[in-house]
Amino acid sequence: MIFKNLQLNKGIEDKLFNTLYSLSIKKLSEHHWTPVEVAKLAADYLVDKPKCKVLDIGSGVGKFCLIGATSTKGRFYGVEQRSRLVKLSQKIANTHKIKNVEFIHSNITQVSFSKYNSFYFYNSFYENIGRFQAIDTTIPLEEKLYYSYSQYVENQLKKTPIGTRLVTYWSEWLEIPEGFDLEFTAYDGKLNFWEKKF
Repeated sequence: MIFKNLQLNKGIEDKLFNTLYSLSIKKLSEHHWTPVEVAKLAADYLVDKPKCKVLDIGSGVGKFCLIGATSTKGRFYGVEQRSRLVKLSQKIANTHKIKNVEFIHSNITQVSFSKYNSFYFYNSFYENIGRFQAIDTTIPLEEKLYYSYSQYVENQLKKTPIGTRLVTYWSEWLEIPEGFDLEFTAYDGKLNFWEKKF
């Protein structure tokens, strides 16, 4: 029902979508997982042509990718360094027969952006600063990683072609290189839509 409604462009509340997850995952939703409405807006912007390849930088439990893959004609890839979250995301995709989504167990610094057309970034590195609840203790969290990961993303985005689209949510814009123009914003400036102009 959840994914069928998304395919039909019917509204889905976060509370309903989050029934896909365990209580421990639901508790993290407010700080770590993209709201359904935000995911739909971002995915619609990022998929500017059929089969557009969208990379979610730090996909967590796969919520953005699952919503985007269901509600657009794009192909979604989520990179996540926590293996249990990757397995969970894959399980949901397989259970609901969502074919145009793939979850990659990797650190972002091992991923080349050259394979993708558009990018989504819900400040997945912010956890390293330690200002709110951590997802778990399975990976190292250090302030220096926040800056090194942001630098890596910036360097990779520099190499993308003109016309590349990017959506950021709750970002401090450290990862956005020169050449990306802000097209418009939503949610009081928290959700930002970018396109590479030069």
